[in-house]
Amino acid sequence: MNAEAKILTSSQTGNHESVIEKIKPHAELIAALFCGILIAAGWILEKKGMENASIAAFLLAFLIGGFAKAKEGIEETIENKELNVEMLMIFAAIGSSIIGYWTEGAILIFIFAVSGALETYTLNKSRKEISSLMQLQPEEALRINNGMEEKVHVSQLKIGDIILVKPGERVPSDGRISKGQTTIDEAAITGESIPVSKSEGDNVFAGTVNLNGSITIEITKPNSETLFQKIIQLVQNAQSEKSPSQLFIEKFEGTYVKIVLAVVFLMMFLPHYVLGWNWNETFYRAMILLVVASPCALVASIMPATLSAISNGARHGILFKGGIHLENLSHLKAIAFDKTGTLTKGKPELTNMITKDGISRNDILLAAGAIEKHSNHPLAHAIVNYVKNQLNEKFPEPEKIEDVPGWGIKAFMNGMEWKIGKAEFVGKDFADEFADRAASALADEGKTIVFVQRGKEIVAIFAFKDVVREETKSAIDSLKAKGIYTIMLTGDSKKTANVIAKESHVNDFIAECLPEKKVEELKKLKKQFGNVAMVGDGINDAPALATANVGIAMGEGTDVALETADIVLMKNDLPKIAEAINLSQRMNRIVKQNIVFSISVIMLLIASNFLQLVDLPFGVIGHEGSTILVILNSLRLLK
Repeated sequence: MNAEAKILTSSQTGNHESVIEKIKPHAELIAALFCGILIAAGWILEKKGMENASIAAFLLAFLIGGFAKAKEGIEETIENKELNVEMLMIFAAIGSSIIGYWTEGAILIFIFAVSGALETYTLNKSRKEISSLMQLQPEEALRINNGMEEKVHVSQLKIGDIILVKPGERVPSDGRISKGQTTIDEAAITGESIPVSKSEGDNVFAGTVNLNGSITIEITKPNSETLFQKIIQLVQNAQSEKSPSQLFIEKFEGTYVKIVLAVVFLMMFLPHYVLGWNWNETFYRAMILLVVASPCALVASIMPATLSAISNGARHGILFKGGIHLENLSHLKAIAFDKTGTLTKGKPELTNMITKDGISRNDILLAAGAIEKHSNHPLAHAIVNYVKNQLNEKFPEPEKIEDVPGWGIKAFMNGMEWKIGKAEFVGKDFADEFADRAASALADEGKTIVFVQRGKEIVAIFAFKDVVREETKSAIDSLKAKGIYTIMLTGDSKKTANVIAKESHVNDFIAECLPEKKVEELKKLKKQFGNVAMVGDGINDAPALATANVGIAMGEGTDVALETADIVLMKNDLPKIAEAINLSQRMNRIVKQNIVFSISVIMLLIASNFLQLVDLPFGVIGHEGSTILVILNSLRLLK
């Protein structure tokens, strides 16, 4: 009852605050609109000859429209001990009013307020994906306690608690299915819209949707440590981290503002003495210069674009840990791939079976499946899965089962001894000669061979292969088309590595590469190519991921991947790498467009002002209009 009371109180409080919370993100825009209304009123009053009333209206427009930016500019100046563009705009507006151009000064404040509101909108828009993600996690869970169901807040769930999730409901916390089976929509985690089948023993994640049957889940993590919460935290951190380009622009801003103020100071005197301008015109042109030379558009060229790109990636299951990694992607010259679980499925599959003449294939399969189901070896699982897919029969129960680590397994069935394992386990000479040396030919294809012996004779061989993912070839080809050199790192022999390399279409491979050797190879690749990425599963590749310029983890929702890599693909989907590079290239292209455009506009307006071709209203519109266009251009990255 106490928990429910707390939830109710929290809900009621949230309702009281909802109106304010809804208005708060639009406060700057509302202030800008009021500023615009006051400017219109001031202009009308001025036309009617009511000068004092019009000045009062313009002063109110200054205060309401300029408060947010003035506060921001003053606080940043005090904190960083550097002047900024906000201070330039304040000086320009005050200067305009001093020489009697109240309307122009107010219009400057109005458009500056609108551009500021638009920039805030961009930031809010880029964070909308995170806000919508946060809303996907339920606040309540149905906990089963001593056979009774009780609604509790998710923060009260503890490891080991059992909860019930009904069809259509979202999973409230990370856990493992203890009863039931269903399909789960994991789009919130992986970005993949195709539902995934889940049954007893499978892991489920907070924020995902239970589509079919009711399931009971054992909680495996506290609410604060769920994968869902970690993803949100990761993207929020990425949005607050600035790219090298953004840091450079911000450092440049302080120096640039000082230069502008110095030039404006000279502009207030030199034209009068050198060009013969009157004092009013000289001061007026100095104020226009103060407006048009301000680097507002230049400062806004990078951050909105970076935030938009990070949000776009998060929506599609690509998590960037910061703008620096997003920026670096477009400069990659080579990518090294771990083989197992990255280029390949990471699970061996039975690809070939050869039986001795006169021996029933189904009898061999049934016996092998019955014996291997008692082993935990990956090849044993592959045999059992293959048999289950081929036959719809119940396994007989073998006797005297003995698992011999590193060699194979043996057991008795129907009074006969069976051995399944390496050539040496069943007799190497007999194994080599079986079926006209078929094992040797299969080994040349990069396959692992297992022999089946019944009594004293070898009756069959199984060939296994870690199969290349269906999407690997197309993903590698798309990277090569971008001029990126691709390398496979594997601990396999050269013969096996060569086969996998050809199948996956990589440019080169490094065989017999143990985990500790991967770091050395990455260092060599960096010397050769410069900017190199490493793609792995985020578990045993952590040192190599850290060594590369960009570490990319094929995480499929693992905590380790979130912690070790610079970029995480929430689903093991290789084509996402090319998508991420495309996004990086788009971002860098848009940033360049923004920078070139903003500098061009500044130079054009400065020249026009010096030639007395532009008045203050047009200077304001040209300058602030360019800022708005730059921000709108950056918003294209959200799509």
